[in-house]
Amino acid sequence: MVTDAVSAPDAEGAPRRTTRRFPRVTRDTARPEGGGRAAPRDAPAPARQWPILAVLGLVALGLLVTALDAFRLGTILIGVALMGGAAMRWTLPDVGMLAVRSRFTDMVTYGVLGLVIVLLALMAQPHPWLEIPLLDDTLHFTVRA
Repeated sequence: MVTDAVSAPDAEGAPRRTTRRFPRVTRDTARPEGGGRAAPRDAPAPARQWPILAVLGLVALGLLVTALDAFRLGTILIGVALMGGAAMRWTLPDVGMLAVRSRFTDMVTYGVLGLVIVLLALMAQPHPWLEIPLLDDTLHFTVRA
């Protein structure tokens, strides 16, 4: 029994030479670790995908708050949503469509991006809530005429 296209017999039935090349047509892809449903199969679709819906809902709320002229608070909500996605990816065994890559890569991507967004929102001008002297000195040194 032949299990892959690379070792399948040719038109005359003779076995092909083994090769290290990938097949020309990909038949299937592997689901990321933890990419299974977050709820049982008989649950409605929103319940099965609640982790990504929670992250997207908080991001939508942050965009709405930003559109209502509260830039700093809105962007902090967006960053917190991404950090929450990282926390869910770390703690929950199955997160549905929130799983895109490996667990480690997803956690680092969501966490670092969320942290950077929150820090930039806290440092936004005018009247920053957070001042980091090293970055301030770097800015003054590079922009100085």
